[in-house]
Amino acid sequence: MKAIVVYESHWGNTEAIAQAVAAGFGPGAEALTTDEASSAALVDVDLLVAGAPLIAFSLPSDKTRTAIAAGSGEAPTPPDLSHQSLSSWLESLPRGQGRSASFETRMRWSPGGATGAIDRGLERAGYRPVGKGRRFVVMGKYGPLRDGEIELAHRWGAELAVIVKSERSVQATR
Repeated sequence: MKAIVVYESHWGNTEAIAQAVAAGFGPGAEALTTDEASSAALVDVDLLVAGAPLIAFSLPSDKTRTAIAAGSGEAPTPPDLSHQSLSSWLESLPRGQGRSASFETRMRWSPGGATGAIDRGLERAGYRPVGKGRRFVVMGKYGPLRDGEIELAHRWGAELAVIVKSERSVQATR
């Protein structure tokens, strides 16, 4: 069974969650940046998971990424903006037919959300959601992740594997 976790990460928090989700899913899963998640990488994918940080109350756009670059003087490290935004990646996502899931990293009290926009982009390309998007909490504007979030992401990856395997076995018996 093949699962791909695609992510946009600026300070490493979203990448860490993506890696944990892929590890929780088990063999056949890998976490890829938006640049690595090419059409070829998505061939025959059973589950496509996509995640990004919550920036300016929503999924980062190219405009908000420009603002991030300009206003990151207080950040401990410069943001990684070397990969295309998840928003742009979703716009060019080729048609698929697997299942999907979404996640975001955010401060606990942040209004808005990124998972709705991610889900809509995945659904436009033909991927059917397995459930509601997940939120993982960072302690400050730039991180680190709240204690226990990596373990939660790993567990969620394992839960996604069970759902997808169960659906495949039901389809096989039809």
